[in-house]
Amino acid sequence: MTEAYEILGEARPGRWLVTCDHATNRVPDWVAGGDLGIAAEDMARHIAYDVGAAGLTRALAEALDAPAILSDFSRLVIDPNRGEDDPTLVMRLYDGTIIPANRAAGPAEVEARLAALYRPYHAALARLAARRPDTVILAIHSFTPCLKGRAPRPWQVGVLYSHHDPRLSQALLARLSAEADLCVGDNEPYLGHLPGDSIDRHALRPGRHNTLIELRNDLIGTAATQAAWAARLAPILTAALADLEAP
Repeated sequence: MTEAYEILGEARPGRWLVTCDHATNRVPDWVAGGDLGIAAEDMARHIAYDVGAAGLTRALAEALDAPAILSDFSRLVIDPNRGEDDPTLVMRLYDGTIIPANRAAGPAEVEARLAALYRPYHAALARLAARRPDTVILAIHSFTPCLKGRAPRPWQVGVLYSHHDPRLSQALLARLSAEADLCVGDNEPYLGHLPGDSIDRHALRPGRHNTLIELRNDLIGTAATQAAWAARLAPILTAALADLEAP
């Protein structure tokens, strides 16, 4: 593990590369003294990281016999799922919470975070993705059941994708929609394409098969539920990829 990322199972032979852009709520000591100026309960919320996503990523990578890469810094420090020129790269207000240390972050501070965290993470992700010519990118995220002041979100799982290449996601949606007990979001709870995001950078531009799964975070709050979802999703993902590539 480095300050920017953790790699698991680099020698595993599987085609999949499982990524977790928002794995942790860690704030490095050199960023505002390790404290962004918000309450501990806010740092434990979805605004700081994708709750449960790291454990799901680890379990899925093992089930798929594939490597995984996880960020090791909070999305509030700098968001690796944004382009470098995105105005939300360093969030100053998120779901009703002001982030004081980011309101004061000028260009030099943002550049320091890019150089130490964001760019090393993406360089490592690019290296792993290039380990074989048929890599498939599987991005794992989680979402909160309800944003402040908004209606509850009904979906248990969402599949996000770009209009530039929806192929694997559409195959996955077909498989998941056949599961009678699931409420599945098609590009919900958000649209799946953002120029410069991780899928755009590491899958769309190089032409790799890809999909992004969002799990509702109240469903993956424990190691047991993360393992159960991984065991359920791994064969569905494998089948969806086979559907896509069937002659």
